Order: sequence, then C-alpha cells, then structure tokens
Amino acid sequence: MKKIYKSLFSLSFSVLAITLQAQEKKSLTLDEAVMLGIQNSKNLKIDEAKIQEATANYLEAKNNRLPSLKVSGSALALANANVDLKILPPSAGGSSPKANSAFYGNVAASLPIFAGGRIKYGIQSAQYLIEASKLSSENNKVAIAYNVSQAYNNLFKANQAIKVLEENLSASQKRDQSFQKLEDNGIIPRNDKLKANLQTSNIELQLLDAQNNFSIANINMDLLLGLPESTEIQIDENYIAELSENRPVTFYLDQATGNRKDLQAISYQRKAVELGIKSAKAENLPTIALTGGYFAADVPKILTIYNAANIGVGVQYNIDNLWKKNSALLKVQAQKKELSATNDLLADQIKLEVNRDYQNAQFAKKKIIVYAKAADQANENYRVTKNKFDNGLATITELLDADAAQITANVNVVNAKADAALMQRKLLQTSGILILK
Repeated sequence: MKKIYKSLFSLSFSVLAITLQAQEKKSLTLDEAVMLGIQNSKNLKIDEAKIQEATANYLEAKNNRLPSLKVSGSALALANANVDLKILPPSAGGSSPKANSAFYGNVAASLPIFAGGRIKYGIQSAQYLIEASKLSSENNKVAIAYNVSQAYNNLFKANQAIKVLEENLSASQKRDQSFQKLEDNGIIPRNDKLKANLQTSNIELQLLDAQNNFSIANINMDLLLGLPESTEIQIDENYIAELSENRPVTFYLDQATGNRKDLQAISYQRKAVELGIKSAKAENLPTIALTGGYFAADVPKILTIYNAANIGVGVQYNIDNLWKKNSALLKVQAQKKELSATNDLLADQIKLEVNRDYQNAQFAKKKIIVYAKAADQANENYRVTKNKFDNGLATITELLDADAAQITANVNVVNAKADAALMQRKLLQTSGILILK
C-alpha cells in the first residue's frame, strides 16, 4: 500500500512540477490584485454602459429646451384638378385652368417658452440618475475588491498549507529512514516502522490535497483578474501583517450611514422620483412656444407664393387631461413608495451587516490567540513526547499523534491570521470605508 501511495505521489508531484514550469509566474500584492480585478471586471463594464445610457438620457432632456427646426417640401403630380379662384373673374372661354402639378416647401421653427417645468425637472432628474449610476458602479467596485480579497486569501492559505506540509513531509521521511535503520538493527518492531510509514503517506495525501486546492484557487484568481489561466500568482508573504485593532462598533455604523455608495445611490434615485412627480403633475398644464417659419408654393399657371414668413406664439393643451387619470403621476408615486421602503430595508440590512462583520472580525482575532496557544502547546507536546520516545518512555503511536497534532495546530494558526485579515477587510467594505489604492 505504501508503495502505491509513493508511486501516486511521485507521479502527481512530477506532473505538477512540469505544469508549474510551463506557467508564467506573476507576483502580486493584495492591492495590486484588487486594482487588476477592477480594471478587468466584466460587471464594471456593464456599469460603464449604464452610466453612458444615463448620460445620453441627460443630453436628450437638455435637447428639449433647445429650439426645433424642421424643413419639409413636396413635388406633386395632380390628376386634372379643377381650380376655381374666387378672387379672379372667370376666363373668357368659361373654363377654369387645369392644375397638373404642385410644388411647395415649408420651414418651421419652435422655441419652448413654458412647459409647466417639465423640461427643467427632466434635466435635473437625469442628472440625479447619472449620479445614482456612478454610485452604483462605485459600490460594485468595492464588492469586487472584497471578492478579489477573498480569492487572494484562499490562495494564501493554500500556499501556506503547502509549505507547512512540505516541511513536515521532509521531517517524516527522515524519520522513516531512521526507523528503517532501527528495524534493521532489531531495536524497534516492524509494526512501529509501518505506523511511521503510514503517517508519512497521510502527510503526502494532505500535501496533494493542498496542492490541488492551490491550483483551483489560482485558476479562480486568474479569471477574476483577467489573466491567462496558465499564470501562477505569487502571494505577498506580508499579507497577514496588515491586522490592526478595531474601533468601537458605533464608529463603523456611523461610517456606513455616511459612506455606503448603495445608500447614496438610492438617495439620488429618490430625488429623481420627486422631480418625476412634479413633471407628471405638469402634464395638466398647457405648453407655450414661440413659433416662426417660411412657406413657399408654386402651382404652374395658377398660383405662386413666396416670402410667406411668419412668427407667432403657439399654445397646446390636451383637453382629455380633464377626464383621464394621470397614469404617469400614479407610476412615479408608486416608485417613490418603493424606493422609500427599499431605503429603510437597506438601512436595516446595513446595521445587521456591520454588527455581524464586526463580531466576526473580533472573533477571528480571538481565534488567532487561541490557535497560537494551541500551537505552542502542540509543539511543546511533540518535543516532550519525542524526548520520551527517544528514552523509551513513549510509544510510536503517541509520537505520531503528537506530530499530527503539531501539523494541524501550525496550519490553523496561519489560516486564522489570514481569515482575520479578510474579516477586517470585510468590515471596512461593509462600513463603506474600504480604500481602493
């Protein structure tokens, strides 16, 4: 069985080594990884398109206050039209002239003077919606930053686990060699040597599992950062040195209220809806515009008109507003209620998230202390047990158990520090104060 384990391990390790040699290596700090993830995020490209759409709506709203100018013209063929000009006496033959064709052109200009405030409200509303789109994009940037941080953390933990297991595997293999000599000299029974060999095989399997986790985490990072999937990310070893003491939870709650981009986005959306209500009410008012134009026409042998310039004031009012329900007003009033409820719901959700992440951050730091203490105890226990074993006062089973406990404890310390760094970053994100460098 041990030979099979060793063969599998050797084959897997060889394949992994060849694969890693073919990979391009790229060293990245956490901040560099975050910025790369933001630059290549497909979600943010969608947000950029939404901002452009909102900007186009704003330009459309501004266009409504500019004068409009329309030009039209036609050339017509008439089917033996009879013409009777009342202002002229009948022709000598008693027959009216025939019109076989007609030409006319028209230039019309209009400048809105009064539209009940609809134009002004539309422009301001479009501006608010642009700001809301930008804030939503900023909120998504922060979320992406945390997602990259989470992937970076997983890669760091997998990498550290490999290092710890490689060190312990090396020590276990040396122990196997020593035990082989002891068995050859008849000092220990074969069963004790086999127990040590089994421990080595278990470490080899744990190392394979850690290497597999590293490969998966590395591919995930490559996809998040927009890198080729063959790129091997090299993690900054000082990543877990970023821990600092947390402030009181009230500080983070206050920061979240003032800095959360999603909350600010809803605020701008509510302002836009308020203007939408005013604009919908203005539908019941008439519109007044300054009008002007030029008209020319030519009906051969019958009529010619030119220099027919005109200027005046035009008034338009939809009479059906007197009996029809203002559906546009009802819609924006419903939107106002929906956004108000969404704002309240989000405020409660933020309070829950901040308190939850604060507790998780505190808990993660306490776990470091406990795991560090457990690691010290496990290391000391292994040292004492090894000393007893060397003096014939402890069994091989006790030694191997102490060694396994030592490996687990040391891995737990590294994982706890990495998780605490991630939880602190999560708290900053939830509070709206995660700085993107």
